[in-house]
Amino acid sequence: MPGLENYLALLSRVDELCGRTAERFESQISCRPGCDACCRHLSIFAVEAAALNAALGALAEPDAALIRLKAGNAAPEDPCPLLQDGLCLLYQARPIICRTHGLPLLITRAGESGVDFCPENFRELSSIPGSAVIDLDRLNAALAAINALFLQSFPGPERVTVAEAVKS
Repeated sequence: MPGLENYLALLSRVDELCGRTAERFESQISCRPGCDACCRHLSIFAVEAAALNAALGALAEPDAALIRLKAGNAAPEDPCPLLQDGLCLLYQARPIICRTHGLPLLITRAGESGVDFCPENFRELSSIPGSAVIDLDRLNAALAAINALFLQSFPGPERVTVAEAVKS
């Protein structure tokens, strides 16, 4: 889909960073296929929704119909409508939050900074090197800027739920 170039470039950088961290700390990361505790029904940026929708359009119709059906029945408190048997049906197109969740994230709230990660990960480490920590504010700023550029060409809501991204 046109307009996704900047987003796809960001995904490439995020995947590279996440891949290095996952490889370096493989024994400390519990995230595996079937682990879906963090897979909630979230809101995502419009550019991420467009990427999900493009991936949905590339699926065989029975698979796409299943996703649309699940999305049409999804409630905000439900697990992500893209989950099937603990796996993401659009894994290759998953949003950035899904790519980074569970890994060490530098988070700033109320002026206080800290590193957050899935409680199932890094249980045997007393500290995590800075090179393995993703600065969430920087990442979100880049994603928001890419989304703003996307919305200039494709006007619409800034954010939508995963279900809204794939149900039509």
